Amino acid sequence: MNITHISAECYPIAKVGGLADVVGALPKYQNTLGLKSSVIMPLYDNKFTQEHTFSTIYQSEVALGETAYDFSILELENSTLEFDVFFVDIKSLLFKDYVYSFDDTDRFLAFQIATLDWLLTLDTKPNIIHCHDHHTGLVPFMLQESYKYESLNKIPVITTIHNAQYQGGFGYDKLGFIPEFDLKNVGLLDWNNQINPLAAAIKCAWRVTTVSPSYMEELKQEANGLQDLLKAESQKCVGILNGIDAAVWNPEKDEYLISNFSEKNVNLGREKNKKWLCETFRLDPTKPLFAFIGRLVYEKGSDLLPEVFQNILKENNCSILLLGSGNKEVEAELNTLKEAHQGNYNAFIGYDEKLSHIIYGGADFLLMPSRVEPCGLNQMYSLRYGTIPIVRSTGGLKDTVVDIEKENGFGICHKEVTVAEIEHAIQRGITLYKDQEKFKEIRKNIMKIDHSWDASASEYIKLYKSIN
Repeated sequence: MNITHISAECYPIAKVGGLADVVGALPKYQNTLGLKSSVIMPLYDNKFTQEHTFSTIYQSEVALGETAYDFSILELENSTLEFDVFFVDIKSLLFKDYVYSFDDTDRFLAFQIATLDWLLTLDTKPNIIHCHDHHTGLVPFMLQESYKYESLNKIPVITTIHNAQYQGGFGYDKLGFIPEFDLKNVGLLDWNNQINPLAAAIKCAWRVTTVSPSYMEELKQEANGLQDLLKAESQKCVGILNGIDAAVWNPEKDEYLISNFSEKNVNLGREKNKKWLCETFRLDPTKPLFAFIGRLVYEKGSDLLPEVFQNILKENNCSILLLGSGNKEVEAELNTLKEAHQGNYNAFIGYDEKLSHIIYGGADFLLMPSRVEPCGLNQMYSLRYGTIPIVRSTGGLKDTVVDIEKENGFGICHKEVTVAEIEHAIQRGITLYKDQEKFKEIRKNIMKIDHSWDASASEYIKLYKSIN
């Protein structure tokens, strides 16, 4: 079975969030299970592009209204990614040093049209087209409705919603950019009097998946305006929990770590990583180390972190390290805390892949007080590395973390995103840390939990076969 994934991100080529991790791992695991899975994505002007070579396999042009853009389809040469990757190169639209900007309608619309134009020319067509998020949301509509792609409309198409908060809506002034279709079906594009790519995908895709079962159920209650649509289309919707790439996220072989370890020598290995973190960021290694890794945005609950940290650090009985960027006001507040809490708190504003791995390998607890968390991968990484997650029970966090007060529990959970609840969860972590026997037992056991892509990839294959 030949699967084509269409996505704006793919690790390690271009990463903004968890979407890249999924698209960079799922095809690899599908290939190990006997499929022929590949990815097509935009060509960006980034480090990966600068360090690799590509061959041109197709050239044409795509028109958005009266403006025509030359485009090429490039293939990555000498790939070590374990799956084929193809790139849509539109110099004036896509070849930028960023993935997303404030207005990406033309960029991703051209990307989708160019992708389908190329698929038209292939002798061997995909058996399944798998689209990811709103950046590819018009593909299901165009396959179903645009006259140009009539020869492709028997190919089953799946849309995976990684984050329903972002839907890519735009005005009807750009309706003419979409390849011609019967205007009596224009309602398939509409939601709240604008063209909504994610809504169109939900209506037109053969199947709609989300990245965890709980997130799918939550979306039927609140999905930034799309909840009623998801309820109406629920018969074709399913939640499949994401996995992690166990080859990349492997503490025994992770080249980023200061010291590698397994569950057999977890205490010694993690101690060396924690020591490096504490020396580098001037923290006390004898205290429990709490960490936050992620975007400083409302969805992650990051706006509450300055107040939470300020209150917790008054007690002087733990250390806190933050790695992330986003809201500038939150960044400034987090930076301000450094001077007042030297020795107990530090923050790296930005993103550093190596540092993130070392934090997973050295911090004692990972904080994820998310308001919205479709699946969450960070908690899976932390489990794999023996870092105990402290999470708000929502979406995939609810599906993957069991509170220590429950049978076979191994994490710390809270129900609401409030300063008080987050503080209480951290205090529970401090109490657990004092019971070193129980703490170390949990740390060793969570490393054995299997969240690799094997099971999830198999679920997708079952889904593909059910509609192919």
